Amino acid sequence: MDVLVVGGNRFVGYELAWRLLAGGHRLTLFNRGSRGDPFGERVERLRGDRTAGDFSRLLAGRRFDAVVDFAVFRGEEAAEAAESLKGRAGHYVMVSTGQVYLVRAPRPSPARETDYEGPLMAAPTSTKEKEEWDYGMGKRAAEDVLVRAWESSRFPSTRLRLPMVNGERDYFRRLEGYLWRLVDGGPVILPDGGERPTRHVYGAAVARAIAGMLGRRDTFGEAYNLAQDETPSAREILAIAGELLGATPRFVPVPAREIEAAGLDVVAVSAFSGAWMSFLDPGRAKSELGFRHEPLREYLGRIVAAFLAQPPASPPPALARRDEERALAVRFA
Repeated sequence: MDVLVVGGNRFVGYELAWRLLAGGHRLTLFNRGSRGDPFGERVERLRGDRTAGDFSRLLAGRRFDAVVDFAVFRGEEAAEAAESLKGRAGHYVMVSTGQVYLVRAPRPSPARETDYEGPLMAAPTSTKEKEEWDYGMGKRAAEDVLVRAWESSRFPSTRLRLPMVNGERDYFRRLEGYLWRLVDGGPVILPDGGERPTRHVYGAAVARAIAGMLGRRDTFGEAYNLAQDETPSAREILAIAGELLGATPRFVPVPAREIEAAGLDVVAVSAFSGAWMSFLDPGRAKSELGFRHEPLREYLGRIVAAFLAQPPASPPPALARRDEERALAVRFA
C-alpha cells in the first residue's frame, strides 16, 4: 500500500514506519521536520505545519491507500483532513485518546466504546486541569467531525483510543523516570499508596494493530479501545520493574495532598498516579480486530533491557527535585 503517516515520528509512529517499510509498503511522512529519522531514501518526506495551512497545500492532488494521523488534536484539523483527502484516501486512521471518556460526567471506568455518548463535565477552573480537559475535548471534536464525515459522505475513517502508552521510545519518559529512581537506590514515593488499578498499552502493540488493520472496510466509521488485558497498580508495575532491574524497591506511600503541600507535582513524582489517566476496556478490539497484547512482564522486560543497554545521558526533568522527594519520603517512611 501507499501509506501516509502524519506526525508521530518519535514513538509509536516511528515503530509503525519501520513496520510498514518491512512489510514492503510505500511510505510518506508528513511532519514539521524538527527531528531527523533513520529511514533514508526509502521514504518521501513532506515538511510542513498543519496549523499554518500546509496540510492541504502539500497533499493537494495526492492519493493514498491509507493515512495514519497521530497529530490531529482539534475539530478543525479533522475537518481539513476529511476535506483534503475526500475521495483520495482509502482509509484514514485517527489516533485518539482514552481522555475522550475522562471529560464525561460521570467518568466511566472501565470505559467501553459505548460510553462515549453522554453528559460532559464543565471546564475545570485550575489551569492544569483545564489543559487536560481541553485535550480530551479537542480529541472529541475531531472524532465527531470524522463521524459526521462518514455518515454524510462515507469518508472512510477509524478512530483508535489509547490510554497511557509505555515503550522504549516514550518521549514523556514516564516509566523511565521510575527506573532512574529504582537504580539510584532511593525511595519511590507512591501517592496514596499506588494501589489504584491501571490499564496501559505498549507502543509496539499499537503499531502492530495499526499496521494490521489498514484497509479493513469493516472498521470504517468505528472506534476501538486499544489497551492491555492486565490491570496492575503502579506498585505492582514497579515491583516487576525492580525485579527486572535487580533492585529492591523502597516504596513509601504518601498522601497526594501531602505531596502537593510540599510544593511537588503528583504526576512529576509518580507518572502513573495522575487523575487524567484513562482505564479502557479493550474487549471490542480483541473480538473484532483480533487485537492481542503481550503480557505486562514481557513488555516491561523489553523496556528495562533497552534502558540498561543504552541509558539516556541524564534523568528526565521530572527528577530535578529528587532531593525534595527523598526528604518528603523520610517523613512518611
